[in-house]
Amino acid sequence: MNSIKKTGVLIADDDPLVSEMIRGTLEDLGYGITGEATNGGEAVELTRLLRPDIVLMDIEMPVVNGIEAAQQIYLTCPTPIVMLTAYENPALVEQASLAGVGAYLIKPPRARELERAITVTMARFNDMIALRRLNEELQAALDNVKTLRGLLPICASCKKIRDDEGYWQQVEVYIRDHSEADFTHGLCPDCLLKIYPDFYE
Repeated sequence: MNSIKKTGVLIADDDPLVSEMIRGTLEDLGYGITGEATNGGEAVELTRLLRPDIVLMDIEMPVVNGIEAAQQIYLTCPTPIVMLTAYENPALVEQASLAGVGAYLIKPPRARELERAITVTMARFNDMIALRRLNEELQAALDNVKTLRGLLPICASCKKIRDDEGYWQQVEVYIRDHSEADFTHGLCPDCLLKIYPDFYE
């Protein structure tokens, strides 16, 4: 079975003729139609409920426009989005990009342009999700790392360290409590000679 047929598309356009035309083009290309919305509010709700693989969304729609809907989708149920519009406008392209839209097509889109936009948008979206996950993992790792900084008051005789509350602690206890390090005990050669002098005679 062709993997493209597994891709479910949600169409969001308030013009039923345009929606029907896009639906036919997608079906000819082998895509599945997950659902159809007639305004941005419906697009957000259907994306949340139906979980399409990608959304094709008109910019100019009643209730909630396409850019606002894209922002809501990006925040509540991140999904790849291709924006459709009847005219090209650099300001709208920038707004759409900031809203999380992966591609921008002029209506009516040609079949090959539509297919290419869907493929590229889904690939970029997957890369973005992987990068976001990696950033979250790195941030979690950084949050778990404890580092010792600044001046530590240490006794010149017994080598205990004074903590922030004024209590004196063994060096190993203080470091264990303020870092990810732990200790195992042994004897260095100098101490071994001092404690067990007979061992070396």
